[in-house]
Amino acid sequence: MRPNQRVQSLSLSTTLALDARAKEFVAAGRDVVNMTVGEPDFDAPAAVQEGAIAAVKSGKVRYTAAEGSASLRKAIAAHVSATRKVEFAPQEITVCHSAKHALSGACSALIEPGDEVLLLLPAWVSYSEIVRWAGGVPVSVPSRPDCGPDLDAVARAITPRTRGILINSPCNPSGYVMTQAEVRALGALAEKHDLWIVSDEIYRRLLYEGEPDLSPVSVSPALRARTVVVDGASKAFAMTGYRIGFVAAPREIAAAVGKLHSQLTGSPNYISQCAFERALTSEPPEVARMCTEFDARRRRIVAGLEALGLKTPWPRGAFYAFPRVTPWLDERGSGGFCEDLLEEQNLAVVPGSAFGVDEHVRFSYATSMAQIEKALQRLAAFLASRPAVKSARG
Repeated sequence: MRPNQRVQSLSLSTTLALDARAKEFVAAGRDVVNMTVGEPDFDAPAAVQEGAIAAVKSGKVRYTAAEGSASLRKAIAAHVSATRKVEFAPQEITVCHSAKHALSGACSALIEPGDEVLLLLPAWVSYSEIVRWAGGVPVSVPSRPDCGPDLDAVARAITPRTRGILINSPCNPSGYVMTQAEVRALGALAEKHDLWIVSDEIYRRLLYEGEPDLSPVSVSPALRARTVVVDGASKAFAMTGYRIGFVAAPREIAAAVGKLHSQLTGSPNYISQCAFERALTSEPPEVARMCTEFDARRRRIVAGLEALGLKTPWPRGAFYAFPRVTPWLDERGSGGFCEDLLEEQNLAVVPGSAFGVDEHVRFSYATSMAQIEKALQRLAAFLASRPAVKSARG
């Protein structure tokens, strides 16, 4: 037996592969600083843990509807309505096993074979593969040097086959947060060319400064009608292992995602649904404290990278730094840079090539300040050991 061509054509998630390799090094006794995966190093809030424990002890751990429990859909609808300043009904919510599951469900429900979908670089590693799996054609659109959207390039990329735009703000891997003017401009392009938007808002709560993040659904009723919001519990509530997310979309699309999942995956985990509902209805105080700590780490790592000569786009949100490392790259690009960094200095980061931008690498600062300091020291030693490359490529 062999896996079919559709599966064989998929690329393995670079971040998960590097995380696994770093953990293999740790198991072998090496002191690795792992800054690959975007996983908060905090415990889930007390209310979340209490909600999960109460669900287990209730004796009612059973299947829910494929689209999620009625009470969680109601809580999510209220949460989205309050945070995006536009009304959502429970029937416009489908609960999923994670935000990634929600994203794949939304793309599978929207994309027809051959549809082109615009991905704004740098783009999270799974976007292109999810679009391909759904039968679409991912079209990468280069960004500005600060990693913000190049609106002229987006307009030029639209063809008669373009059907949608996938956006992510705050952005993984750069931490860039679109301005409200940029969101409105992208929305105008979507309306002009009759495109849908999938808005990945998983990092929405992790915003540290500047004007508030704007969801496309908040711009106008017309844009709300062509937008699917993807969100979840993993990042803002440190609930990565709970695996719970959702889509908020026009009823027909939300129902289509639920229909798809009813056949492919069934209902989301009941215990995680109860825990997420508790988070949404209690506003855990730990979330604000976590954001404050991420902000401090953000400032420290960007300052440290800049001090080493690495130009780093300023991340207003998420928990990633995305410095430009062009002067230190050889013919293997950012992949070779990261391989050598791990082998020589036991520091694991993700190559920018995984996000479509080979000149950069991604550092996740969802780790302790002590680990960040250690990472900066190791990076400094690594860069100092590569003057020949710097001279050749600088």
